Amino acid sequence: MKALAILLLASLPVPQVHTTGGQGSQPGPHFIQQTAAAPKKGGKWYLARTGHAVYCYGPVMTVTSVSGGLERVATFCRGESLLVPLKD
Repeated sequence: MKALAILLLASLPVPQVHTTGGQGSQPGPHFIQQTAAAPKKGGKWYLARTGHAVYCYGPVMTVTSVSGGLERVATFCRGESLLVPLKD
């Protein structure tokens, strides 16, 4: 049954996206200035296990720790940390 589904998906046509090299495809300087000035949205403050407050943009996930247990972490945080363990 899985092989039949894979063959069916493989036989579907894939649309091709064509890009033109004209001047209309490149954004002007006003577009670059607007995107550079736009602040990031959707972040939230969390309390890290170290006792510090961290501002993260990603979702909270449950991952396995080195000791084999489960821990909650915040993802995509400000600074150099990708994952920050949270205080429960």
